[in-house]
Amino acid sequence: MEIKRAAFKAYDIRGKVPEELNEAMAYRIGRAFVDIFEAKKVAVGNDIRLSGPAFKSAVIKGLTEMGCDVVDIGLCGTEQIYFATAHLKLDGGIMITASHNPKDYNGMKLVRAESRPISGDTGLKELEEQVVTGAFPPVSKDIIPGTVTYVDILKDYIEHLLTYVDKAALKPLKVVVNAGNGGAGAVIDALEPYLPFEFIKVNHQPDGNFPNGVPNPLLIENREVTSKVVRENNADIGIAWDGDFDRCFLFDEKGNFIEGYYLVGFLAQAFLQRRPGSKIIYDPRLTWNTIELVEKAGGIPVLSKSGHAFIKERMRKEDAVYGGEMSAHHYFKDFSYCDSGMIPWLLVLEILCREGKPMSVLMRERVACYPVSGEINSTVVDAKAVIQQIEEKYTPGALKIERVDGLSVEYDKWRFNVRMSNTEPVLRLNVESRCDVKLMEEKTKELLALIRG
Repeated sequence: MEIKRAAFKAYDIRGKVPEELNEAMAYRIGRAFVDIFEAKKVAVGNDIRLSGPAFKSAVIKGLTEMGCDVVDIGLCGTEQIYFATAHLKLDGGIMITASHNPKDYNGMKLVRAESRPISGDTGLKELEEQVVTGAFPPVSKDIIPGTVTYVDILKDYIEHLLTYVDKAALKPLKVVVNAGNGGAGAVIDALEPYLPFEFIKVNHQPDGNFPNGVPNPLLIENREVTSKVVRENNADIGIAWDGDFDRCFLFDEKGNFIEGYYLVGFLAQAFLQRRPGSKIIYDPRLTWNTIELVEKAGGIPVLSKSGHAFIKERMRKEDAVYGGEMSAHHYFKDFSYCDSGMIPWLLVLEILCREGKPMSVLMRERVACYPVSGEINSTVVDAKAVIQQIEEKYTPGALKIERVDGLSVEYDKWRFNVRMSNTEPVLRLNVESRCDVKLMEEKTKELLALIRG
């Protein structure tokens, strides 16, 4: 099998099977992981993809040949590897997943001890080099092969999730849950006996063939099924997940999709009520709503570059209680500073129960105050040249210019962020305004004309 670099990304490993990622590479990744991170005991798990078990076996072979013991947690979501690594005090974790990619893809997300992320800056490039070149140190004859132990962490994981809500405050709600035939369904089933909610289950059974389409609720065509079931059942809220359920996406009682941006400020307020004066991490793509709500609640908003590795690092540095990205990644101090697709909706449902108001009402004011374009991707020939053109046109007269992540330019009534993709010739644009939908739409159209010109 060919060994290629294409699957190695900025924060994880992901590629088409077997051309870009295969079992030979998975075996080498296991070996390199032990050599580079000096791991003695590692958690390994896989999502619902059909190639997952074979990839897991290959990774485990590489790990154990290097003398590393393996804790196999079985079929799981990415956050369960984060939980197992920290909870069991292991030296690292390897999750075999391609999240929301098409079914012929697979990949891996890697963490060190305490579920600290491994990215290009923290060992992933060195691992790539070993895997591609095959430059491994010889396996010593003195090494005793590692053992493999199956551990069911579901009970402890569910108990941990339930610590984020006051069960006494919960009331009966009708909740549509769309697992997208990914892994979220099993966790919903495990939580169900402890919660007073009526779950209406859609695409609930795990199926790596993805018979109802790739589990990616960000795709507009994938949202309608959740919206429709919410409306048909007069549900209080809808929830959909990607394949490895490290992100959740919410729909109000009318079936309207709620942009992840508005949930960052919403959840920040909830944490600041519990822990006044705490720091909240946010990313530069859309900011005004988050900053306003955090400051009103007595918290300290802290800007970080987008991407899970940067957010997690900044959260540890600042000892932040919560961090959120508009891409629907939500990070929690008490979850080893990692992202979870289960904790956010539990918190939101508790707020719904306490407030006694529909989700659309709770969101209405914020959506009206800060209308957004949503992230718009454009394929370009020379991304740097386009950003330079934007900079020349829009920075004169701006009130604020930031380059934390791409280019952010702020005026009195509107602002935007444009940034390059880490892996594609794509520019990502986000625009927001202060209470002016028309202005936001005009400026979005104006910027897109320049980008795509």
